[in-house]
Amino acid sequence: MKNETIKEKKEKASCVPVFDFGGVLFDWNPRYLFRQFFDGDGESLERFLTEIGFFDWDAGMDRGRPFGEAVDEWCAKFPHYAGMIRAFDSRWVETVGGPIPGSADLLMRLREAGHPLYGLSNWSVEKFTVLRAKYAYIGAFRQILLSGEIGICKPDPRIFEAFLERTGLRPEALLFIDDSPPNIAAAQTLGWNAVHFISIKELELELIGRNLL
Repeated sequence: MKNETIKEKKEKASCVPVFDFGGVLFDWNPRYLFRQFFDGDGESLERFLTEIGFFDWDAGMDRGRPFGEAVDEWCAKFPHYAGMIRAFDSRWVETVGGPIPGSADLLMRLREAGHPLYGLSNWSVEKFTVLRAKYAYIGAFRQILLSGEIGICKPDPRIFEAFLERTGLRPEALLFIDDSPPNIAAAQTLGWNAVHFISIKELELELIGRNLL
């Protein structure tokens, strides 16, 4: 394998990292909260999630629907689950298991290396405020675009276009990091460099290979 030229190394290192949050930087899973209501009965928990159409319902909040409005509607629709549905709002912080181990350190290393940090995530603005207050290092990001701000979720191409408009960055200058293959495919179709997140260790090796670390 031939050695890279200085120009090639600079081109690789010119990519600006753009991070997804859930599944890349934070371990978010509604089961962390809801399993407390099912006394270890995983099958009943999954039936509950399916019966109320949890993930489609939650996507509405990721698109900016107010939690209070969504919760009231679903409590009326599924009154026998009202306590759990309301808990998803009042105890939402319990759906976050914490930072993905090693993620905060990796972000700080990128920042210390002089790379600006950007975020692009499907997330409710209401609840991201809770996350930001709990984890101060989110303040290291230069800009973050949340789906809840504009009512559009990944992998819709329009959210990627909105990110470019907001930041003034070019797609070829970005390195998008996400745990969702459809989101990765959407970004690549639009000319972004993209990395499918598997683990912090694999991401670290990818960043080293791109001369970002």
